[in-house]
Amino acid sequence: MANITKRGNGYNIRVSCGFDGNGKRIFKSMTYKPPANTPAKEVERLVNKTAIEFEERCLNGQVIDSGIRFRDFAEKWFKEYAEKQLRATSLSRYNELMKRIMPVFGNMKLKAIRPYQLTEFYNSLAEEGVRCDDKYVGRDTVVKLIKDTGMTQPQFAKAAGVGHSVVESALHGRNIASKSAQKISDYLGKPIDKLFKCTTEGKRLASRTIQYYQVILSSMFSTAVEWEFLSENPCERAKPPRIIYKESRYLDEDGAAAVMDALGQEPYRYAIAIYIMLYTGLRRGEVCGLEWSDIDFDKRIMSINRNSLYIPEKGTFTDSLKTYSSSRVINLSDDLIDILNDYRTWQEEQAEMLGDKWIGSERIVTRLDGSPICPDTLSGWFYKFIRKNRLPQISLHSLRHTHATLLIACGISLKTVSARLGHASVSTTSNIYVHAIQSANAAAADAINVALSPHKAAKRAKKLRINSSIA
Repeated sequence: MANITKRGNGYNIRVSCGFDGNGKRIFKSMTYKPPANTPAKEVERLVNKTAIEFEERCLNGQVIDSGIRFRDFAEKWFKEYAEKQLRATSLSRYNELMKRIMPVFGNMKLKAIRPYQLTEFYNSLAEEGVRCDDKYVGRDTVVKLIKDTGMTQPQFAKAAGVGHSVVESALHGRNIASKSAQKISDYLGKPIDKLFKCTTEGKRLASRTIQYYQVILSSMFSTAVEWEFLSENPCERAKPPRIIYKESRYLDEDGAAAVMDALGQEPYRYAIAIYIMLYTGLRRGEVCGLEWSDIDFDKRIMSINRNSLYIPEKGTFTDSLKTYSSSRVINLSDDLIDILNDYRTWQEEQAEMLGDKWIGSERIVTRLDGSPICPDTLSGWFYKFIRKNRLPQISLHSLRHTHATLLIACGISLKTVSARLGHASVSTTSNIYVHAIQSANAAAADAINVALSPHKAAKRAKKLRINSSIA
């Protein structure tokens, strides 16, 4: 039965709704204020009627706790929505973002969070020195010490208490988390600053990272509206800082040729991935997920059907593609077909040579034993490859931009480029490759200038003047 308590001009109605998972009783309450100048007996009748109706709604699950705190709602959101609907990579990223969100909003009531508070939070993320997730890159010393242990990478990872991919990143000059760097340093018995260099100290968050905070908060508040915890989403009226997009890095024709020339001295199992990315514009995960059955050598086409991804919680795993439009079929050039044929022969020879040690998979890009490669391993190798050969400082993803930019420069339509890249719309492609489009437009102006040379234009103008005077 509902408990009714008079408070000032109103009445607090409180209903017991059972117990939570910890055995703590759950209460829901509301405040009722009867109309002014209502007779006492009528007030009593109205209050009792309201209490009965409120209790029925509570017991039927029709009343949601409007006083829920952000922390508790976030727990519900992750359990009932995020874990069931989001991709593993997105879920992993969102869990990381909550480490900065919770100290600010965790203890606030969900309904008390205002647009201006969200705006202040976004602005604080854009300040210098806000990064608290220091990243470290290994010095030459740590590479030598790890190799001197005589352990394999998996053995060292287990001994130091870190993941296999962390050791690979440390050996290949890629960023690792401060906790991982500290564990490796402790195991090797050296101070962290002697083995690693901090690469993020005093830096601000990247624009794209700030955008992720806006996305997760807006998604959470939108769900709160759908679940009737809130009547509106405060993120819709908050003002996030202006996102400054960096121009994508890419190679010109000479740069791409230099990369391919240098690949001749590299392990074939790595080089094949670079050839594929340059010739097709595939994403890293798409390349690592490619299987031989995805290629029709007779029709010279490639089907993109899956992603190969890595997150610390799951290791390397196969996932669906990034978006619906990412599933696509693209045509392959004669050169790439020849390269793939040659590589397939080489891979078959490797399998025969290794015998029982060849684990084998249908994957094209693999580890030494034929098992699926970790995407981070490929990125780590490429990082060292670029620096060793003194090539332009680009990332693995820059090869995708290179492919698109070269196509645009060749006069290929944006619609075709967009479909080849697996973009959801042509506008996505045009927004990313503004500079390439502008360069293509400039080239078009030069081309028309050659076609309509000055002397031809002068003759046409003279003819127009003559015709005009006759008329």
